[in-house]
Amino acid sequence: MNGTFDFVSSNDKPALIAFSTPEWLEAVKQALTELGYKVHTAATHTDFLNRFSQARYQVVVIEQLFGANTPEENQTLLAIQNMPVSQRRHATMLLVGDAFQTFTPLEAFKHSVHAVINSSELFLLKQLVEKAVADNDTLLHSFREIQSRVLASGTRF
Repeated sequence: MNGTFDFVSSNDKPALIAFSTPEWLEAVKQALTELGYKVHTAATHTDFLNRFSQARYQVVVIEQLFGANTPEENQTLLAIQNMPVSQRRHATMLLVGDAFQTFTPLEAFKHSVHAVINSSELFLLKQLVEKAVADNDTLLHSFREIQSRVLASGTRF
């Protein structure tokens, strides 16, 4: 893990990315920075899991072959797929690769992410991230509203 940790303040919009392909990494980092996210980059699977457990990232973007030769060997993706929803509910997860069509709901469901993006469409990443975040917010709006009411009332659950 990187020796210096970039702290996340309450005003930041944190994003975590995990890529092995340098060109894709730079494209994703630039798009997220332009959207106002504070971007952290995971270098290894262990680094990703450490960072993900230490901060509430709003957006997470993973390369399908991050640190692997096949998607089945991607330990980061496998860890997310096996993680309880309560541990990853705060983040909008996106998966980038060349094996699927962008925003295919069944493919996203299959990989336990909110959206899949074909690498040939990284030039549209800003718009795709905004759409995925908006869709996820719409999906979880009622849950978050009820959760905040329960917490405000002091009721334990």
